[in-house]
Amino acid sequence: MITLYGIPNCDTIRKARRWLDERGVDYRFHDFRKDGLERDQLQAWVDELGWETLLNKRGLMWRRLPEEKKADLDEKRAVALLLEEPAMIKRPVLDLGDRRVVGFSPEDYAALFA
Repeated sequence: MITLYGIPNCDTIRKARRWLDERGVDYRFHDFRKDGLERDQLQAWVDELGWETLLNKRGLMWRRLPEEKKADLDEKRAVALLLEEPAMIKRPVLDLGDRRVVGFSPEDYAALFA
């Protein structure tokens, strides 16, 4: 089963969900805020993709973060930060079962589901 992780009011999530729905792709939506995120799962994503890929430094949550939390960020601190504020995870995270893909573009999704 394909799982799309994110936050329902995110514009990028809406675009990804619309793309999947229009093409009849069967998936489950996992809301970070409502459904939570386990440390082991996040760590597996970090091991596969890198924390730098998962951390959204362009979002409002990052911009509002105090400088002392941004300074000297490493994997351990990034994982703790993402668990504390899952809205800082770059969205969407698409779990295809055998691999994960971060972000959305129609072209990339078309290639994934060709």
